Amino acid sequence: MTDTTKILTIQDISCYGQCSITVALPIISSFGIETAILPSAVLSTHTSGFKDYTFRDLTEDLPAILEHWEKEEIYFDAIYTGYIGSIKQLDYIKDIIESRLKDGGQVYVDPAMADFGEFYYGFDQEFADKMGELCKLGDYILPNTTEACYLLHKPWKPEFTKNEMLEMAEQLKEFTNRYVILKGDNHTKDKLGMIVLDKQDSFDTQIVYNDRIDYVTHGTGDVFASSFVGASVLGNSPCKSAKFAGEFTKKAIEETIGDPTHTYGVKFEKVFPFLYEWLKSQQ
Repeated sequence: MTDTTKILTIQDISCYGQCSITVALPIISSFGIETAILPSAVLSTHTSGFKDYTFRDLTEDLPAILEHWEKEEIYFDAIYTGYIGSIKQLDYIKDIIESRLKDGGQVYVDPAMADFGEFYYGFDQEFADKMGELCKLGDYILPNTTEACYLLHKPWKPEFTKNEMLEMAEQLKEFTNRYVILKGDNHTKDKLGMIVLDKQDSFDTQIVYNDRIDYVTHGTGDVFASSFVGASVLGNSPCKSAKFAGEFTKKAIEETIGDPTHTYGVKFEKVFPFLYEWLKSQQ
């Protein structure tokens, strides 16, 4: 990495609530990485726990933004996609990746569309199939088990065995250029695991564990993905990046548990000192 490394993150802006760009921009920037944004939509709040939120679809803005970037010769060393506002945007985003990513640049796809066995509002299997096409441009894909099941047309269940998780990760190989990071391995008591699979080395499949916290809230997937991307862009291995991201997310949850009024995300800002200490240890 150089001092001029630039990453673009493409996902929605929820004006209130800790998710998507309002998580990705501060976390990735805190790694010392210049972070540009491309909003897929603007919402007054995120969609979990709020009613009558506003939603402005920015699909039709994407081609003009790309055209301007082409004129200005703006390129990125990495592109990270999260929540995408509409199925039509997926083709535009593929154009942006193919046009604006530097040679040798990395693509991170978090197929943020489902959790706990259900699609997020507005998504369906057609969207999942189209998301699978975007995943094939990714050097890294970061699905949870629900998203993986929709990509693979498999039934979801609350728990998968270790062998089932490993088999699912193997099946996800076709959806990525290189790495699969499959979140949600919960077969081990008191631990939460992630399957990290290197498509180009079938013998380099590992499970990365962090302590489990039985607390469910909005935005933890975005915190994990953003901290994973930041660590990875700095040159850390997928396993090391996943381990850090899991620990960062766990600490953010711990900061939040004692506050019953904080139901719209996790207090990741409180964990930046841990991030900075980790960065110092890498020097």
